[in-house]
Amino acid sequence: MRFGILGQTRAWHDDGTEVSLGGPARRALLALLLIRPGEAVPAERLADEIDPNAGTSAHALHSQVSRLRSAVGDGAAIERAATGYRIVVRDDDDVDGYRFERLAAEGRSALREGDPGRAVTLLREALELWRGPALADLAESPTAQAAAARLEERRLGAVEDRIEGELRLGGHRSVVPELRELVGRHPLRERLAALLMRALFAEDGQAAALEVFEETRRHLAEELGADPSAELAGLHREALSAPRPASPAAPPAQLTSFVGRAAEVSEVAGLLRVARLVTLIGPGGVGKTRLSVEVAAVADDTVCFVELAALRDGLDLPRAVLAALGLRENGLVIEGDGQGPVERLSSALSDRVLLLVLDNCEHVVEEAAALAARLLATCPRLRVLATSREPLGVIGENLWQVRGLDGDAAVRLFTDRATAVRRGFTADPRTVRRICAALDDLPLAIELAAARLRTLDVEDLAGRLDDRLGVAARGSRTAAGRHRTLRSVVAWSWELLSEPERRAARRFAVFAGGATAESALRVCGADGETLESLADKSLVEAVGGRFRMLETIRAYAAERLAEAGEGETVRRAHARRLLDLMRAADPHLRRAEQLEWLPRLAAEHADLLAALRWSVETGETRTALELLAAASTYLWLRGTSAAVAPQAIALLDAMAVPPRDLPDHPARDLPGEEYATAVLLAASGIDGRPVWQRHRAAAEKALAAAWQGDRAGRHPATLLLWMMRSAVDTDPRAAYTLVWSQRDCPDPWARAAARYVHGFALLGEGDTAGAEQEFRAAAEAYRALGDRWGTALALDSVAGLAGAVGDRAKAVALTDEALALTEELGALEDSADLLVNRGDHLAGDDLAAARADYERAARLAHRAGGSTYLAAALRGLGDVALAEHDLAEAERLYQEALERLDPHWIKSVGHRVRALAGLGQVAEARGDRAGAEARYREAAASAATVAPATPETLRMMGLPEPVVRAVSRR
Repeated sequence: MRFGILGQTRAWHDDGTEVSLGGPARRALLALLLIRPGEAVPAERLADEIDPNAGTSAHALHSQVSRLRSAVGDGAAIERAATGYRIVVRDDDDVDGYRFERLAAEGRSALREGDPGRAVTLLREALELWRGPALADLAESPTAQAAAARLEERRLGAVEDRIEGELRLGGHRSVVPELRELVGRHPLRERLAALLMRALFAEDGQAAALEVFEETRRHLAEELGADPSAELAGLHREALSAPRPASPAAPPAQLTSFVGRAAEVSEVAGLLRVARLVTLIGPGGVGKTRLSVEVAAVADDTVCFVELAALRDGLDLPRAVLAALGLRENGLVIEGDGQGPVERLSSALSDRVLLLVLDNCEHVVEEAAALAARLLATCPRLRVLATSREPLGVIGENLWQVRGLDGDAAVRLFTDRATAVRRGFTADPRTVRRICAALDDLPLAIELAAARLRTLDVEDLAGRLDDRLGVAARGSRTAAGRHRTLRSVVAWSWELLSEPERRAARRFAVFAGGATAESALRVCGADGETLESLADKSLVEAVGGRFRMLETIRAYAAERLAEAGEGETVRRAHARRLLDLMRAADPHLRRAEQLEWLPRLAAEHADLLAALRWSVETGETRTALELLAAASTYLWLRGTSAAVAPQAIALLDAMAVPPRDLPDHPARDLPGEEYATAVLLAASGIDGRPVWQRHRAAAEKALAAAWQGDRAGRHPATLLLWMMRSAVDTDPRAAYTLVWSQRDCPDPWARAAARYVHGFALLGEGDTAGAEQEFRAAAEAYRALGDRWGTALALDSVAGLAGAVGDRAKAVALTDEALALTEELGALEDSADLLVNRGDHLAGDDLAAARADYERAARLAHRAGGSTYLAAALRGLGDVALAEHDLAEAERLYQEALERLDPHWIKSVGHRVRALAGLGQVAEARGDRAGAEARYREAAASAATVAPATPETLRMMGLPEPVVRAVSRR
């Protein structure tokens, strides 16, 4: 027999038929006995609570018990006890209240173990048992009221657990109405408010989530005089500042209508559904880019659009694709993972469904072909749409010839663009057709010609075209002929410019990635009216607050710049403009304004590389050094230091500075601190190690001369990063002394770095209390400046100390705070690093939560295409496998982690030590004492590369206590 107390008291036979229990008194009696089956309830309490108003006599109670026995039959035993009565059921699950509590507890456990699907199933089954208020027949019973309150609280908790499970399964939209109703009924219940905030934020409802927080905060203040909990306040901060995940670059927005190629869009899109590589080929100006944009707009897959026009070196192509995908090449902490950009792309795209559009491949066609072939071979779910003036020549390539518009479409395009510049435009269609035919029906040429109607009549325009483009009108379709046709169109457009417009246009050619109005005016020596006139005449485009020049026009303008003999002067002005901008931005990148300045500098990235390349190639050594140094903080924060490493290496090779004595160098008047920064940037590249070894001593001497403690240098971030780069493969004492000497220097960022580095020195001496004090002081100093990176770095170190002494809750809270900061910066690799650290802190108490963090870290590291933090995550998963006694899996994961870790980077050392120690534990578990001893010796030696392998340093690296003892003995 089954009994129900979650609602009106009821009973059912095993076949599902309901038992007739009789009136309210008998149902109340049964409910009182079922609150705790098997426990005796005093007769006096039964008599008082069955009828609280009048009471029940002993005789009447005995009569009710007898009738109840008859009703339930042998489904349960109602026994006489010494002081009263009790009911004995076959199984606790026969009472719906107990069954509910068991299912709810199992559901919560499944949720904590990372199985939301099972959790939701169990919790739904538990909640379906409720038919109304608990113990509804005992509304006035004191005993029942307490029990009912407990059940109702657990019911609400189960609802919250079920909703959290559904959120984890992606059901954000479906739970919002229910959550809103629950929050309205329970305005002081913070978990419900937190769940509603998460659900709203997941549906891009940032403002709505903030409103929920504010409403909850108001209720708490007015009714309880309390502030929101730390968890709810943390969600509030996340909703305020959390950036959306980096997404692939979208195709450029189009400001004009698309004319004449609707059928081609459908056909190319259909071809892409069956072919993995489609290349749109045709002459310049024929409309390949616009067609690719329109095809991308109707694609079923996610699209990443990569504009290659600004590239000057095909070797930069993989980095351009990385940037378009929103993937940084490094984390905020300098690290090297031994992978090149192509390998990182293959890793990041190996399982993604993506349409990659490579636009304007012709000037890097060999490199584009090699990259496309490699990615298509290693990334089975990838498709590539390329535009080029010639085929890529890759096996499996499908060519789509893009030709000039048909006659009617060309006329429509000309009329549309002419109407935009001259209201009420009308013309003889035959004249318009003649103009378009003279331009080979090339869309770019037609648009440029139509733009001239602002100052010319259509007949005058037709006459000029016949004169200027006679050869093009009868030219062939060979590559050279197509080039002449487009050159003629641009040349004709150029001739219509005034002299100030021509001067500004040819000078604008030095901008590789476009320019702000301020930069364009300064470098081009023009006024605002001239720049606007160039935009009106389609020589430059104004997009998103920046001006840019079509690459074909820019190439023509560059030729005119060289003819005018202004190339060196204008490029020097361009480099000086970039230097001034980077210098102005640099101090802001170490303060709260870093989120404002980083995107501004990212827009100038192509021009920074162009200015740097020109400075190195022309021997402008001082300018190149100053550019590298001024941009260094930006490059490190964005994770793109490897992009400038080749130029830094070339620059240093040209300088040939002697390794021991910088002052004896012929160029000893060069800025020493900038030289040291160039050495550090060179070392961030895959080929930078020989340069580092050759220049390190001289650069360290130059850096020490710039930072003498009583006066500040210009680039404080270089100090800390120098120490981190020197910590593993060289004697770090000189680097440490240099940074620690800045503890009283005028620069607050350098003072914070000194405190941070000193914490590790104290840790090596066994002074953990002093180390924590220094790390906390550094964190507060960075926080006061508004620097998120420095704050996260220091908080992570404090968390490591807390974890080393077993205070896992504190370690997790600190790591969460640091993780929020790196996510705000959009640092995928640094977030992966912190997730691994949090997993290490959680592993002792909650293995399922630790596994979830390691797996998420692996996904982030995989997205970034880097191996160092992926190796760290694999090491963590190895620890989980070891804890679960899966020795084969643990050994496999540890070995893979060791293969991926680079021993020359400080961030790898702790994970290397833990992986080696883990292999020692695996060997020990198998009874291989000799193998275990060997692995422990390796771990101790690896730990000693950065600090003495003391128990304190080993605990800081996260080793379990038995392993600390085993390693420290060796």
